[in-house]
Amino acid sequence: MKAIYLTRPSANTPPGISLTTLPIPTPPPGHLLVRIHYSSIQPSDKLNAKGGFPKTTFPRIPGRDYAGVVVGGTPTRNDIKIGTEVYGSSGEALGFTQDGTHAEYCVIPEEALVEKPKTLSLLQASLVGVPFLTALRCLRRARTHKDDIVLVLGATGGVGSAAVQIAKAMGCKRVLGAARSAAPGDADRVVLSSSPADSLGDAIPQLTDNHGADVVIDTVGDLELMAAAYSQLADRGRYIWIAAPRGPGAKTDFTFDIFQAYRKEIELAGCNTTNATLTEVADELRQLRGWFESGAVKTRSEDTVELMGLEDAIEKGYDGTGKKQAVIKMT
Repeated sequence: MKAIYLTRPSANTPPGISLTTLPIPTPPPGHLLVRIHYSSIQPSDKLNAKGGFPKTTFPRIPGRDYAGVVVGGTPTRNDIKIGTEVYGSSGEALGFTQDGTHAEYCVIPEEALVEKPKTLSLLQASLVGVPFLTALRCLRRARTHKDDIVLVLGATGGVGSAAVQIAKAMGCKRVLGAARSAAPGDADRVVLSSSPADSLGDAIPQLTDNHGADVVIDTVGDLELMAAAYSQLADRGRYIWIAAPRGPGAKTDFTFDIFQAYRKEIELAGCNTTNATLTEVADELRQLRGWFESGAVKTRSEDTVELMGLEDAIEKGYDGTGKKQAVIKMT
């Protein structure tokens, strides 16, 4: 089979990435062989190829998100058979400590396999993974419920737009999105100016009748925006974030008023999908499947992605800077 392959002779050198040919793996007991049809290239895949995850062991086939068909092994579950169309993502393992999905075939633990939503094509199902699982995991981490007012920072991004949809599917009282732009007539969008404190300070009290946000989902990782959003938390508010400033010299220290925090019983928590077990990922995928099949949430349309073969994935996907979501279509 063809596969993207990462090698790293030394921890002192960056990984090398190449297209190679490997034997089709044989699934051990408790695992099944999946023929990968589509696999997205996420920012975390690119970071992994640069040595950005200390947990990754080498050599390694990268790749987190996928959609494909079970073609080998001995299924023991009633809902998974040879020929079942499945979809999923990595959690803590695939692409890091187990070979991932940027290959024509992948061995996956049977307990991690979930039948794809019937309303999605295989291509659409390959777009679910990291964005929707991260969004759902953040909202779960915040113990989000129907009485909550939710504010999503970066609401037009992949994770942010998924968080807005899922919070609405959960039936939350109100879902507000903060971004640099807004569609005409979008009453629930806060347009961020060069001063996030002014933007949120003006909008959130008005939009929440001075209640504040019960839950903030921060997908941006900007300290100025974080401070501005933190100050708009309601009593017993929960702030969940998935990103931080990167790059040489980037400041990552965040200070807050501990007096205000304990008086209001505020909670701060990071959320990292690469800490999720494959069993946890499967549970979340089943919940998402129900929302996709009911129409409560939707993936991006197929015309917003850039399809490429494995032979072009390194240049166009891993090294590319295109604005469309890169997706590998296996031949």
